[in-house]
Amino acid sequence: MLEKLEAIYNRFKQVEEMLSQPDIVADMKRFTQMNREYKGLQSLVEKYFEYRNLVGNIESARELLKTEKDDEMRTMAKGEVDMLEPKVAPLEEEIRVLMIPKDPEDSKNAVLEIRGGTGGDEASIFAGDLYRMYMYFCDKRGWKTELVDFTEGTAGGYKEVIIEVSGDDVYGILKYESGVHRVQRVPETETQGRVHTSAATVVVLPEAEEVDVYLNPADVDMQTSRSGGAGGQNVNKIESKVQLTHRPSGLVVVCQVERTQNGNRERAMVMLRNKLYEIELQKHNANIAGKRKTMVSSGDRSAKIRTYNYPQSRVTDHRIGFTKYNLPEVMTGEIQEFIDQLQVAENAEKLKEGMTL
Repeated sequence: MLEKLEAIYNRFKQVEEMLSQPDIVADMKRFTQMNREYKGLQSLVEKYFEYRNLVGNIESARELLKTEKDDEMRTMAKGEVDMLEPKVAPLEEEIRVLMIPKDPEDSKNAVLEIRGGTGGDEASIFAGDLYRMYMYFCDKRGWKTELVDFTEGTAGGYKEVIIEVSGDDVYGILKYESGVHRVQRVPETETQGRVHTSAATVVVLPEAEEVDVYLNPADVDMQTSRSGGAGGQNVNKIESKVQLTHRPSGLVVVCQVERTQNGNRERAMVMLRNKLYEIELQKHNANIAGKRKTMVSSGDRSAKIRTYNYPQSRVTDHRIGFTKYNLPEVMTGEIQEFIDQLQVAENAEKLKEGMTL
């Protein structure tokens, strides 16, 4: 393992040196890729130093046991070996997980889209509950969130809500949330106390950068209209709401959160670029979509991934069969344990794939 880690450390030093070269700095696409690789190698390099020191200290203590005649020194050396040896296997396992090739998208910011599905008004209300859940979660992680677009439900919640999330490793964490979320509870509109099942769809997209997708402005048609919702007198007087249509793909995006037409157009172009990037990402990952239970690679939005059962305060993730009876805490953003379990499951599958190659 030391040889592998030394090779990684050499690559880390090579990338570090390349990042200061003028031709790399001038090539934005290459610089971005190299910078991501550099950041991805940092934690492994730290573990390399830790592992190298641990192995070195064990070898020194063993050597002392072989050559030292003094009983007190031998006792101290044996105590050090007994203390350090149990740390080797857990550290090696930690390193093996870190050595799993990372998805280059994981370090990106993300766009989180939540839509009410089957269940009418209750589905929109549940979509609103999920929106608040994710806002709590993002706040706990110190991520920045920005509302991009929304359509309110007739009885509360949202028919659709789109949020931009920025911070450290946002997509790599939130990507596990893509899919159909199902709720089982008695709706507020239910008069006979019957439990209903409704659903909302969550889609998490990695933020597309200009270096990822080329979007020709000539391929985009723009329509404007007056924004709805809160915003003062300006809302009804100025056509600031923007709808963009990408003719080659037929994709349509709408943005109305900025006060100016130009502001909404710029943001809508980013949304459109994200959509186009998602299409390319789906194509790229199609060949491995069915391999993993987590279904992260496919981002399959038609797959039922989690059920929130209110009568039993139960939350079940169906991809890994993981259940917790802490629904109130989950709805206030305590979903990290589910994400941790999904990451463990995916890493185990990746390790298994690596062993069978």
